[in-house]
Amino acid sequence: VQLQASGGGLVQAGGSLRLSCAASGRTRSGYTLGWFRQAPGKEREFVAAIWWTGGFAYYADSVKGRFTISRDNAKNTVYLQMNSLKPEDTAVYYCASAPYLGTAQAARVTSYSSWGQGTQVTVSS
Repeated sequence: VQLQASGGGLVQAGGSLRLSCAASGRTRSGYTLGWFRQAPGKEREFVAAIWWTGGFAYYADSVKGRFTISRDNAKNTVYLQMNSLKPEDTAVYYCASAPYLGTAQAARVTSYSSWGQGTQVTVSS
């Protein structure tokens, strides 16, 4: 699976951005697509995940209620709509994919076998 993330940028606190992750290759039938982020000097952390089959979504507590993950099966693309952005959301955001993950596995960096290149999100105060 090849992944291409895009949509990052600079936004003021309280603003919104939508990230996209275009997937090619084998991306269906039980695959999970996750978003992670990494701020300078910090470890990569889980943001959200969605299962291609059924569309079940799972979020980190820090973004629940502000971010929404969704998928467009026809375009093989997963989106991360980010609203009410805060300066602490500033990070490089990565999308990743893996087959047959459970909920607990979906939140772990080591569960994913394919990663996109990352897109920078900067939220100014």
